[in-house]
Amino acid sequence: MKSKPILEFFIPEVDKELKLPLVDAFISAGFPSPADDYIEGKLDLNRQLIKNPSSTFFARVRGTSMTDVGINDGDILIIDKSLEAKHNSVLVCFIDGEFTVKKVQKIKGELFLIPQSKDFAPIKVSRESDFRLWGVVTYCIHKLH
Repeated sequence: MKSKPILEFFIPEVDKELKLPLVDAFISAGFPSPADDYIEGKLDLNRQLIKNPSSTFFARVRGTSMTDVGINDGDILIIDKSLEAKHNSVLVCFIDGEFTVKKVQKIKGELFLIPQSKDFAPIKVSRESDFRLWGVVTYCIHKLH
């Protein structure tokens, strides 16, 4: 039986503008206020979320190894292939035939992929590993309902 992929990839369409109202006010969790009175302007989500369109893609997360940093099963990640991976960056990687999203750390000269959930163990990237970095996670789109 074929397993589900950990990440499901798709390329963003950034040729069209998507502008939504940007409210210049604190959002009350108590008594409602007339939000239209506070519209600052329009926010273009393409420009806000996608800095390098030619090197950016989306991926849907499958699994729970990153829940402690707010990345949950079903969330959509925005990944930029042009950014430099740094210590503790959240990355999308390909290792030994599978895609995964993890933090990356170099410990005593060795590379580790670190899950952000106590239920998962770190993955050591050995010299024999088929390892490729696919990109740096810049945003996580998390659906609340």
